[in-house]
Amino acid sequence: MMNPNDLQTLGLKAAQVRLLPAAIANFTLRKEIIEHPKFTAAIREVARIHQRGLQAGVAESLLLVGQTGSGKSTLFKFYVGQFPKTTVNGIVKIRVLLIWTPESPTVKEFAEAILIALGDPAAYKGTAAAKTRRIIHFLKECGVELLLIDEFQHFFDGRRVAESRRISDWLKSLINAAGIPVVLAGLPRAIQVVNMNPQLRRRFGSPQYLEPFGFGTESDQREFRGVLKRFQRQLPMGSVDLSEANMARRFYYASHGLFDYVVKVIDDAASRGGTGDGGRLTMADFAVSFKRTVWSAAPDQLNPFMEKATLRLLRQPLEPFDIWDDIAQYTTTAASKARKDPDAQTATSKRGS
Repeated sequence: MMNPNDLQTLGLKAAQVRLLPAAIANFTLRKEIIEHPKFTAAIREVARIHQRGLQAGVAESLLLVGQTGSGKSTLFKFYVGQFPKTTVNGIVKIRVLLIWTPESPTVKEFAEAILIALGDPAAYKGTAAAKTRRIIHFLKECGVELLLIDEFQHFFDGRRVAESRRISDWLKSLINAAGIPVVLAGLPRAIQVVNMNPQLRRRFGSPQYLEPFGFGTESDQREFRGVLKRFQRQLPMGSVDLSEANMARRFYYASHGLFDYVVKVIDDAASRGGTGDGGRLTMADFAVSFKRTVWSAAPDQLNPFMEKATLRLLRQPLEPFDIWDDIAQYTTTAASKARKDPDAQTATSKRGS
């Protein structure tokens, strides 16, 4: 039977075929959870809310916001993974329920997404009101203790304000009826959805920002370099020192401090094998991987892994991070904490679309 390996040499001459050891070909960092301070702080806050619901019967709420690639979804998946489903007397118990918000959902569509996650075989049947009643029933029957809702900004994206208010009003009523803790996660513009509904604003009015890594202070640099050092320990081959100050700075600008982009570049380079002596990863390998995974049109002078590149945040139009969703747009409290370019270079910021 055909498998992908059979096609990886398609069109290549024998001299061009490069067979990689299984440890390299199968390598990925995505199966590993790097418990860096920002990640663990957010986990602790979710756990605190969860425990408060169990012990004190208090249905607290949290809005967790961050840029695309900051690790929100990874955090949710990690948390859910600590509470696997069980079956008791034929009933599936789901202690922590994770919901992915559909794009621009109606009340009916969002209710269906919850029912599907709860395993309701009739998720698509009935009116919105009937679906809501079934949700309340299954939340109790399945023993749901905590509700996690990801991609919450979709409540607002591409919608009229009236439509956004309608579904946010429905969510507010559902949360009240369920009586369990709820954590919402999304891009910073999810704050807009919360702010347009007084009751949601009361519940979720103090968002927690899952900040990207910084590089502007010694503390920032130590934290970021520490993560790179942990990544290097997992590599199946030798490599240029990822946590060396100059290399770490290049990774910072290649990723804007976002965890997912760091992983993308390293994963791509490592899984293909290095071009240095003995398969060692070189800075040139990372330059190629940056173009493959982050910015295919990157000119050499803006590719952070090119020797003579200009190192700056890539937030100008048509650059990888030009849709940076600056949290300072939505909350004055966060404005003073918004991450700046550590070299104080001017970077054009655009609102996320």
